[in-house]
Amino acid sequence: MQLLGTKVCKKHDLGVHNNLFGGTMLGWIDEVAVAFVNELCYSPNMVTLKVEEVLFKSPVKENNLIKLYGEITRIGNKSITVAVEARKFNVYSHEEAVVTTTRLVFVRIDEDGNSLAIAQHVKDKHPDKVA
Repeated sequence: MQLLGTKVCKKHDLGVHNNLFGGTMLGWIDEVAVAFVNELCYSPNMVTLKVEEVLFKSPVKENNLIKLYGEITRIGNKSITVAVEARKFNVYSHEEAVVTTTRLVFVRIDEDGNSLAIAQHVKDKHPDKVA
């Protein structure tokens, strides 16, 4: 997996139990994942089709540094699937612990919202991921 982005959990990101809101984490994941697929697919017109099961393994607290990692798991005709892990990063030891995992499916669209095929050169670049 490659590093897609880093976030700092701030006070305004916390819920009533002083843990990061799950929805905030999902927003972070969606944001870095779509930027990743925009670059991979040479297109700014990628939209989230589906977020698969999200597993929250441990809480995120204020001032925790979260590193978001991703990798392509599948390229279809009009869609691309990305696995994402959010990891809590310890700035003292540089150890990482997975806090959230999920997979997202993105579709390439035109200006009217109709789906378009993923470009062949993208598939050629990642032949082991083509379904």
